[in-house]
Amino acid sequence: MGADNPVSAPPPGLRDFYENPAVPVASGDGRSRRQARLLADALRGRTGQVVVDVGCGDGTAAATAAPILTGHRLIGVDWSQDALRRARPRMGSVVRGELEHGGLPLADGCADAVLFSEILEHLVDPDQALDELRRILKPGGHLMLSTPNLAAWYNRALLLAGVQPVFSEVSLRGIHGRPGSEVVGHLRLYTARALRSFLTASGFEDVKITGAPFHGVPRPLRLVDRAACAVPGAASILLAHARRR
Repeated sequence: MGADNPVSAPPPGLRDFYENPAVPVASGDGRSRRQARLLADALRGRTGQVVVDVGCGDGTAAATAAPILTGHRLIGVDWSQDALRRARPRMGSVVRGELEHGGLPLADGCADAVLFSEILEHLVDPDQALDELRRILKPGGHLMLSTPNLAAWYNRALLLAGVQPVFSEVSLRGIHGRPGSEVVGHLRLYTARALRSFLTASGFEDVKITGAPFHGVPRPLRLVDRAACAVPGAASILLAHARRR
């Protein structure tokens, strides 16, 4: 349920990057648990719902969420063959698919909920991706999306100091001008306001945005990062819950 790994087949220059086993394909458990609890609350009173994890990565996030989503069927989808190989032992059902060039190998309106975690920031064409997610969702179905926050509390301070924000990247070969050491292929970043507007324009309604901490925050600052979740616009990670119109 979420990974730093795209489900949309990247352009030729990015394909080798995303198939490199050294590129991280899983993010923190804290976000996964928060997102799963939000979805469990939304599905309360119903069982046997089909939950499609689009961009499942290596399946670690789905494994974290599974005990919270008991009684529902989890299906993982990813573009990367390497990620699917690692996800298969952790998830009962995985399929290879992409958001472009023919779309996901799933029928219209087949899903009660879609998990789309840490994928949006990797996409060349996020508009087409949201169209495809909307297609596989039933009317009124739930979209649970997470993505890094461009306006995270520390990014605001970094920009004032003239430092490149965390999560942003200017190269696939190395980190330049910002804290951190891992290159993960982020192409787009959103603020809470931009994300809400984008989801609404893409055919979703009842958009609610909450915050989650980032596992990469240095230990002395983690209490501050968790406290920032009370103000979603300043949190490290944006968690969006929306429904298909």
